[in-house]
Amino acid sequence: MDGNGRWARKRGLPRIAGHRAGAKSVKEAIEAARESGVKILTLYTFSTENWKRPKYEINALFKLLENYIDKEARNLVKNGIKLSVIGKFEGLPETVQKKLREVIEMTKDNRTLTLNLALNYGSRAEIVEAVRKIITDCQSQRLMPEEIDETTLSRYLYTKDMPDPDLLIRTSGEMRLSNFLLWQLSYAELYITKKLWPDFKKNDFKRAMEEYQTRQRRYGG
Repeated sequence: MDGNGRWARKRGLPRIAGHRAGAKSVKEAIEAARESGVKILTLYTFSTENWKRPKYEINALFKLLENYIDKEARNLVKNGIKLSVIGKFEGLPETVQKKLREVIEMTKDNRTLTLNLALNYGSRAEIVEAVRKIITDCQSQRLMPEEIDETTLSRYLYTKDMPDPDLLIRTSGEMRLSNFLLWQLSYAELYITKKLWPDFKKNDFKRAMEEYQTRQRRYGG
């Protein structure tokens, strides 16, 4: 969800104003995904690299996330949306962890759509953590080295209970993955739009879905 800062700068506004506008696009994307029959929507919400930003911006981002959770919790339940989180959960502010746990528990039986937030997430760190767990299990003989294959490694990732993504949508015209789901996106279709995230609305999401439907996926075959 790229472009919040640039959206604000173009309008002479502080960066947090761009993040607030971006939160509205989050709601539209969730509605569009649910209406389109998407089963899992993963939003790259806060990366491990985002800690390099100014402290005031980080604090404002997490406050915005808390407010969003408070405001939308009932709508998630009402619309059958299950909340899930991937990333280094324990590294998040305690107040954010508490609110997330509450809504995760509240929505755990919902089945219409899984809203998966990537928070304090970095794909390289995820893969390194998975390798460490595999080594530990090999040392304790819970896993044999000859048993390790792609399926095994996938089971040790944060996304172990989820299928690989079919489609990656990237806003603001950037042509890079930015350390997002590097293992899982191996065969995903890419959709790049020059629109900044706050300008990305429900119709834009559905346009990306329509474009995806025209693709022929051969998985290297």
